Amino acid sequence: MTSQPTGRPPEEQGPSGPVIRDKRRIDPETGQVRDPGPHPEAPGPGPGPGAGGVASGVPGGGNDDADRLARELDEVRSKEAALVDDLKRLQAEYVNYRRRVDRDRDVARDLAIAGVLEALLPVLDDIGRARDHGDLDGAFKTVAESLESVVTRLGLQRYGEPGDAFDPGVHEALMHEHSDDVDEPTCTQILFPGYRVGERILRAARVAVAEPS
Repeated sequence: MTSQPTGRPPEEQGPSGPVIRDKRRIDPETGQVRDPGPHPEAPGPGPGPGAGGVASGVPGGGNDDADRLARELDEVRSKEAALVDDLKRLQAEYVNYRRRVDRDRDVARDLAIAGVLEALLPVLDDIGRARDHGDLDGAFKTVAESLESVVTRLGLQRYGEPGDAFDPGVHEALMHEHSDDVDEPTCTQILFPGYRVGERILRAARVAVAEPS
């Protein structure tokens, strides 16, 4: 059986045979530029990735993104608040540390000064006895006055005078007697003066005390 012509090009006659399309832009017979025309096989423009919930296939996709961003923002704010709290705590600890260091340094300095002054008290006693006996003169007087000036600048204070009320906190009674001339326990004689630095007693004044009869 001979096949009848169908009026179509040979390359398009059989649905089961190969389909060959000539896509050359120059017609080999006429040499003219062919009109490309529409290409039905090219897919048309579809919805882009940013076409909302319909493009992603998930209903309400925009709301999910907003919720996710809100949660991330809350997490960032929580971390920021925690970091601020840590910073404040570290700053408070540093301030307290500086205060402790300054206080300890001041205490150490005061103790060192008090130790030196306490070691000089016997020398000051000798100077006082020499002054009482009229032996403080010449070069010895100049050195003694310089030493007394230095210890005074360091905060050393001498105390104790006859007639002071006896205070066991700052006086040490070496002698005791009764007298009708006093109305309360009174220091009648200063055997060794007392010395203090600020509120710290380096040595209590050693005195003779008289009490009312």
